[in-house]
Amino acid sequence: MIELLTEYGLFLAKVATLVFAILFVIGGIVNAASRQRGGQNDDAGDIRVRHLNEELDGLRDSVRDAVLPEAERKAARKRERKEEKAREKAAKKAGAMAADHKPRVFVLDFDGDVQASAVESLRREISAVLETADKKDEIVVRLESPGGLVHSYGLASSQLKRIRNQGIRLTICVDKVAASGGYMMACIADRIIAAPFAILGSVGVVAQIPNFHRLLEKNDIDVELMTAGEYKRTLTMFGKNTDQDREKFQEELEDTHVLFKDFVREHRRNLDIDQIATGEHWFGIRAKEIGLVDELQTSDEYLLARCKDAEVYEITWNIRQKLAERLGLAFETGLGRVVERWFHRGARPWW
Repeated sequence: MIELLTEYGLFLAKVATLVFAILFVIGGIVNAASRQRGGQNDDAGDIRVRHLNEELDGLRDSVRDAVLPEAERKAARKRERKEEKAREKAAKKAGAMAADHKPRVFVLDFDGDVQASAVESLRREISAVLETADKKDEIVVRLESPGGLVHSYGLASSQLKRIRNQGIRLTICVDKVAASGGYMMACIADRIIAAPFAILGSVGVVAQIPNFHRLLEKNDIDVELMTAGEYKRTLTMFGKNTDQDREKFQEELEDTHVLFKDFVREHRRNLDIDQIATGEHWFGIRAKEIGLVDELQTSDEYLLARCKDAEVYEITWNIRQKLAERLGLAFETGLGRVVERWFHRGARPWW
């Protein structure tokens, strides 16, 4: 039995090695071809557009064809063709002027991590949409982020501000979480829509740093840190921190918090900033009561409603990745999900 299992394990190892080798060769061929075609554009990407109205119509037709009797299906199709001809006739009669186009909704996604690394894709998507959108249109951002680095989310917020500066209506939809830097982004919108149990708020600033000075001192290890400028370095991981260092670091945190509060106050003038800038977070239901959000609804509900009176397009910047990068990303994502699942198992609240 042991010999059988050993042979089976060796067989699986050989198969895995062969598959990886084949993928590696294919990836090399594809990358070589890309270099010949695109020169230095190997790392570039492209904008992808999905017409959500058409997808919704396709889903509806699939369900209708499955559940309705044949006579009702034919009647429904006939009615739709008649309505479509009427719309085309009306457009032709009006001259089909470009200025009279049906309102358009452009849907972008931002899935934020600590470094707000999705800001690069967001920047490109916004630039592409602003070249097409006019003041009759709307941009919807489905935002998910627990926050992160101040400067990174400051840049992400500035990207969204470009939309407002051009006079395009901006709606932010939060289905799960928009906290701290995530809410900093959300507050720029003309309207914030959140699911009832989405998490919002956390208008505060936090920083922590370990200090190994006593451990190093105990083992007779010195760390030399030289600076020019009184406050070039305040708290440090390896040196001895003084009360003066802590006071200066706290002063910097407080100043960042003031800037954060002023930013939120500028864009959400109805808020009691002293009430919400405590670092607390609220679920969507409570967030609406205190003015952090304007409406309780999921992004799906909102976009389905907009499909009835507007053309809805999902805009995505797709980064071209090499095969090795795709394999590495898949492994990293899988490992990250396992670690996150185990980490949050004991940390999150349960019903």
